[in-house]
Amino acid sequence: MKIAVIGGTGLIGSQVVTDLNAAGHEAVPHSKSTGVDVISGQGLDEAVAGADVVVNLTNSPTFDEASPAFFQTSMDKLLAAAHKGGVGHFVILSIVGADQVPELDYYKAKVLQEQILAAGPVPYSIVRATQFMEFMDAVMSWTADGDTVRLPATPIQPIAAKDVADAVAQVAAGAPLNSMRNIAGPEIFPLDELGRITLSHQGDNRTVVTDPTAGMFAAVKGDVLTDEHAHLAPTRYTDWLS
Repeated sequence: MKIAVIGGTGLIGSQVVTDLNAAGHEAVPHSKSTGVDVISGQGLDEAVAGADVVVNLTNSPTFDEASPAFFQTSMDKLLAAAHKGGVGHFVILSIVGADQVPELDYYKAKVLQEQILAAGPVPYSIVRATQFMEFMDAVMSWTADGDTVRLPATPIQPIAAKDVADAVAQVAAGAPLNSMRNIAGPEIFPLDELGRITLSHQGDNRTVVTDPTAGMFAAVKGDVLTDEHAHLAPTRYTDWLS
């Protein structure tokens, strides 16, 4: 199949392209650097022309109240181009539990993206992933202060980006789900404990202080960002750290 991967040069997109091409498909990466702009619409018709599948892995440049407008505009433009081009399957990547954290603008924006896709004219699949292992350093940097890192004990089920890409590629190569598939890492950790494991492995002597008010994940209630019934990926966090 010919598969257009929009946002195909990023962390997940580049690996999805590699996976699909290795499986014998013709996956083509598209991004701003290749002349495709999902906000202005520049290059979109050409990018999806002749494609059997479109995988949209573009992301809002901010996580704040501006993010819904990004997903509204980009999805409207992409769906119009895909419908016009006769695309038979449209895939996006979202977040496990996004609909359970309305306090976060970015999670609301991802739910909006899902809703636009589901209501659109093209058969679709939504892959919802848990938090990426690759983001742990950034999460700690938000609440780091001197010798301490403050983190809440929010349950997290970290998944490796490679496993996310594998799952997205598998869904993209299959028939449209016209629904969601949840994917997750094999283990659940409190976020503060995940911070301690990470710092210990890195030889970092900073102390993790459990603080239920610290950082973005303070807004999360309970274990909504985890899913024990999801399709479980193979990579364990300590193996990934190694």
